[in-house]
Amino acid sequence: MNKEILKKAAGFCAYQERTHREVKERLDEWGVWGDEADEIVVWLIENNYLNEERFAKIFAGSKFRVKKWGRLKIRQELKMRGVSDYCLQMGMKEIDPDEYIQTLEDVLHKKRGEIKDTNPLVVKQKLLRYALSKGYEQDLIWDALGRIVL
Repeated sequence: MNKEILKKAAGFCAYQERTHREVKERLDEWGVWGDEADEIVVWLIENNYLNEERFAKIFAGSKFRVKKWGRLKIRQELKMRGVSDYCLQMGMKEIDPDEYIQTLEDVLHKKRGEIKDTNPLVVKQKLLRYALSKGYEQDLIWDALGRIVL
C-alpha cells in the first residue's frame, strides 16, 4: 500500500466527512484502482477516517437545521451520493419529527412574508410549490398551510 496515497486519503477524509464513493472517486483521480484502492478504503474505515453512518447523520442533520431541507430532498441527495440504505435510515433519525413540523411552518411563514400577491389561492400555490422544492412531503405541507393564516 502506497504510504503517500494513504496519507493523502486520510487527510481528504479528515478534512470533512466523506462517503465511500467520494473516496473511491478521489483514489481514481490519483491513479489508484482495484485491490489497492479497496485496501486503502478498508484502512480508512478501520482507523475511523471513513464512516458512512457518521456522514449520513451529519449530512441529514445539518441540511435540515442549516438549509431547512425536507426529508425527501435529504433522502434523495444521500441516495445520489451512494449512501447505503442502512446509513440513510440512521441519518434520517437525526431529524426530530416535532422540530421538522415546526421548521416547515417557519419556512412557510418566512416565505409568506416575501409573497406580494393577496389572492389566497395564488399564495397557497406558491407556498406549496416552494415547500415541495425544499423537499417537504405534500401532506405535511397541506396540514401546515391549514394552520397558517394567509
